[in-house]
Amino acid sequence: MRTVSTQRAHDWLAKSDLRPTRQRVLLAEALVGDGQHRHVTAENLFERAQGSGEKVSLATVYNTLRAFCDAGLLHEITVDGTKSYFDTNTHDHPHFYWEDYAKLSDAPAEELKIMQLPDAPDGTEIASIDVVIRLRKKG
Repeated sequence: MRTVSTQRAHDWLAKSDLRPTRQRVLLAEALVGDGQHRHVTAENLFERAQGSGEKVSLATVYNTLRAFCDAGLLHEITVDGTKSYFDTNTHDHPHFYWEDYAKLSDAPAEELKIMQLPDAPDGTEIASIDVVIRLRKKG
């Protein structure tokens, strides 16, 4: 019998064409098993997977996160061009990046107002807009 968190992982994977391998289910359960949205790095997810007692390599975590992104299950947010966070909430929304803690969280979308965008160059269209608001302690 499946646990609630394992069933959530299977249901989440079923929204894509990805085969529910043991490792994908393990990582999906860590991402969505509690029903909450989260922002993770590959390293965070790897540590969490290690805590489950299952064998999974960091390379497998990276490859699985890429597959989840390609399947539309996750959205990748890159900070500083070097650090990637993976968001289970794939709807367009802004983020706060907490510089002092190297943490990403959702920002209130209803408070963001973008009044006008530049025209896309000829032959192109705007695919998406990523808004990351960087925060740090005053002083």
